[in-house]
This record gives sequence, C-alpha cells and structure tokens, in this order.
Amino acid sequence: MDLDFVRSQFPVFDSATNSDAFFENAGGSYACRQTIDALTTYYTHTKVQPYAEYAASAAAGTAMDLSRRRWAAALGVEASEVQFGPSTSMNTYVLANAFREVLSPGDEIIVTNQDHEANTGAIRRAAEAAGATLLEWRTDPTNGLLDASGLANLLTNNTRLVTFPHCSNIVGQENDVKTLTAMIHEAGARAIVDGVSYAPHGFPDLSDLDPDVYLFSLYKTYSVHQGLMVVRRGLINDLPNQGHFFNGELANKRLTPAGPDHAQEAAAGAVLDYVEAFARHHDIEGATPRATAAAVSDLWQTAENRLSGPVLGWLDAHPRVRLIGPPEPVGRLHRAPTIAFSPTDKPPQEVATDLVARGIQISAGHYYGYRVLEGVGLDPNRGVVRASFVHYTSPSDTETLIDALDSTL
Repeated sequence: MDLDFVRSQFPVFDSATNSDAFFENAGGSYACRQTIDALTTYYTHTKVQPYAEYAASAAAGTAMDLSRRRWAAALGVEASEVQFGPSTSMNTYVLANAFREVLSPGDEIIVTNQDHEANTGAIRRAAEAAGATLLEWRTDPTNGLLDASGLANLLTNNTRLVTFPHCSNIVGQENDVKTLTAMIHEAGARAIVDGVSYAPHGFPDLSDLDPDVYLFSLYKTYSVHQGLMVVRRGLINDLPNQGHFFNGELANKRLTPAGPDHAQEAAAGAVLDYVEAFARHHDIEGATPRATAAAVSDLWQTAENRLSGPVLGWLDAHPRVRLIGPPEPVGRLHRAPTIAFSPTDKPPQEVATDLVARGIQISAGHYYGYRVLEGVGLDPNRGVVRASFVHYTSPSDTETLIDALDSTL
C-alpha cells in the first residue's frame, strides 16, 4: 500500500499542529478530503430544503439519494435497505423500540457481554419491557472471545432475536458473522450485528454475511458524523413504523423519527470517492462497487496486520501488562488493530497521561465496553488503555508508540 498516497487524501496530515501519533481511531477516524469537500459543497451551494423543483433543492435531494445508492452498492444490498440516522447509538435505540412492540412474553432474546453498551443496552431494555426472556451469550473470561458453541447452547425454537458485534471495541477479534447468522436463521430468529468496530477496517459484503440488521458509524469510516443501518429481507415492513404516520410506506423513513441532517446525508457517500481513488491508484478496481470495496478492504487489512503484529507481540510479552483479546488473528478472520491492555502496576489513566506527554494521542477508560471488562475479570471503572489505528497509521507512529510504552511501563 502506498502510504504517501493514502495520507495525501487526509488533510489533517497537512496540518502543522498534528505532529503527535494518533491512536484514538476507534473513537472516530479522520475525515478524508472527499468527505470534507462534499460537506463544503453542500453548505456552499445547496444548503436548502431538498427535493423541491428549483435547482439547488433538486441538487440537494439528488445528492442525498446518491449516497444511499452508493453505499448500497458498496455493501452488496438494495438501496431501500439502507437507513441513515444521527448515530449508531440512536439507530439502535429506534430499532430496539420497534422490536419492543412485536416481542411477547415467552420470546427469547440473546445478547452478549462483548457488545458496546449502546447496542446491547437498548436491546436488553426492549426485551425486558416486552416481558421477553433475556439470555446472555458470554465471552471466554481468559481472552474475551465468543465461541459459536456458546450460542448453539442458547438457541431454541423460542429465540426471536440475537444481537452481537462484528468485533468488539475492546477485544478486537472479528467474529464469524456468516457462520453465526446462519445458525441464528436456522433457529428461525433474526440477527442484529454491530459493525462499528469492524467497518473502519473493511466494508463488509452484507449479501454474503447475511445479517438481518447491520449497523456502523460513518464518522469512524472517514466520513460524516452519522450512523448507517442496513435492514434486510423485508424486516423493515415487519416492524412498526417509528416515523411520521404519513411516511409509513417509505422504507427509508420508517425507522427515522426525525428529519435527516441533509448535508451529512448528501456527503455520506463521498468517502466512496476516496475508496475508488485508492483502488485506481493501486490498480485494484473491481467490476462492481462491491468488488472494488472488497479489494480495497483486503489491502487495508494487510497494511494493518503489518503494523499491529509488533504492537500486539510487544504487549503480549510484557510482564506488567495484560493484553485483552488475542495477540494474533484467530483463523482466517481479521484481528482489528483496536488494542486494549491493562497495566498491572499502574492505573491505566496514569499510563495514558504519560503516553500523551510522550507524543501519543491516546486515552484510557471502559469505552462503553463495561460488560466486556467485567467478563474478563477487570474493573470497568479502572478501565484499560486502548491504542487503535487504521490503514493510514504509519510505521513510524507504531514505533513511537512502542518506544513510549517502553518508557512509561
């Protein structure tokens, strides 16, 4: 991968004030130039109410529709299945409210303790409010991983819904979504997959993975601060309308209680301009947007693996560190470079403060993975230190991180 080309597509790297190594990508990645340009264009030329007949309004509506179609093509789904919302947390909240109206006592809902709280908490509350039975698929307490056998032991004819992450924002290891959703569908249930911590490392083929719902945050995928939610196989029509009554027949508005942010929705697809430019530069363009996204994702992950291996190995070998999650990828699945660790003889916050002083943009906390940390025997209030990076992270950044860790620990 041509790192110089990649970083030229992110204006932040042209900034003289951005001299420190950035390891907070799991909290939100930098926006690419194409996203910033699209937002500027919208606010400059089309900041009007969209979908009227005059030119600026028509152009605004066209841009919004194009974002939906482009993301659908990149993810391998239909445009009618793509929903935009203010955030993944809000999208999950609205989705959970819709499910609450169709769940009944006797229904069984399976959640995990590996999830981000914004996903699992809303579903848990919906199940409890509906009087349904809530079951928890728990992680291995030694490494935080989920095992398919644990899910198999919980699935019954009464299972209606299973929610789990594509990968945890603490553990980092990709879960086998395709295998797990097949198990869930065989039981006659629906699968909700939280892709927030996976999507920055590769845009998934949802027609292949086959979840009923897939959610991720665009602001973590070099785009605007919105959430994208894909609702598949007609599920949207099986759920009660959460929007205005007169929009009940419109698939893209049934799970949108309020009007969209027009500018952000119009600019949401611009990151795919970056994906296409990346593919052209590296001569890996596919015959379809989905094929291009897959090729780009493979190259991103290859670059990430080269960077994360030394960091994971160093932390795993350190005598005063407990690494959360596996030190190497499990099987053929990706080990996202979201690396959390617990220092054994210093408070995590003290370590993070020391690292910041040494030129590392990093933090400590539980990162809404409260149940994840409890599951591996750590105090969520003490938290962990988390270093997260993506394909634009440089080798010199990771070398600086390891040197700073060595000095601090």
